[in-house]
Amino acid sequence: MKVKFILFISLFAAVTLTSEGFAQGITGRAYYKSSSTFKFSLDSTQMAPEQMAEIQAQLKKQMEREYVLSFNPIESNWKQVESLGGGPATASSGGMQIVINTGSQDRVLYKNIADQTFEQEQEIMGKEFLIKDALENAEWELTGETKQIGNYSAQKATYTRIVDSQRFSTGMTEMENVKDTIQVTAWFTPEIPVPHGPENYFGLPGLILELQNSGRTLICEKIELNPSAEPVAIVRPKRGKEVTREEFREVQEESMKQMMNRYQGKPGEGNQFTIRIGN
Repeated sequence: MKVKFILFISLFAAVTLTSEGFAQGITGRAYYKSSSTFKFSLDSTQMAPEQMAEIQAQLKKQMEREYVLSFNPIESNWKQVESLGGGPATASSGGMQIVINTGSQDRVLYKNIADQTFEQEQEIMGKEFLIKDALENAEWELTGETKQIGNYSAQKATYTRIVDSQRFSTGMTEMENVKDTIQVTAWFTPEIPVPHGPENYFGLPGLILELQNSGRTLICEKIELNPSAEPVAIVRPKRGKEVTREEFREVQEESMKQMMNRYQGKPGEGNQFTIRIGN
């Protein structure tokens, strides 16, 4: 039987945020590795199926990233671990080249569970933005399933929601409004009783160690708890023009319109592509 679990601020009502009590709380760093599944198609006259498979394999390998989640009982920050392979993912075959820029190489995401807010650095077309807004609580369903992840016993939780997205492909004359169903599966451990998780995910009674979302998987490979040699410091984002979540979405839509105007109504001119924004 599934049980719904919703995180409320009252969960922390009994926590006394004195400097002494805060110092005694659990702190740590959790290191994650990500992998992604890519599905795309091109006109068979432009590229053979073997070439498409080769590009997909190249992108899948290059989109493997490493991240670190630093946390204390109330706050966390999430950022990509610096590495030589941290640039855009590129793949080529038969004269075709694809470049995917995740835009997250040195961007910071900060979450504060106590006041239910987040701050996130983002970049669009060379412009820096700092999104500040309220966290969105997920209605997690605890399934009762368990498994072992490393040294920790983990429990399964899921949630599903429908979000509004917009899509544009070469040959289209205007953007198309679509509905996307987001299905998320998380494995968390109550043995580390903090409500944090990778990326924008949070709100379970334990640290999220593994997460799957629409072909993307994040797995925790190492955890440091209460490190004394290098105490945990929570980093707050600083760069960019301050905007709300909705204002940033409007910037995304405007950038998409610029791209649409560039390729509007031009099917068959080179290889086709699709751009999608949402959530």
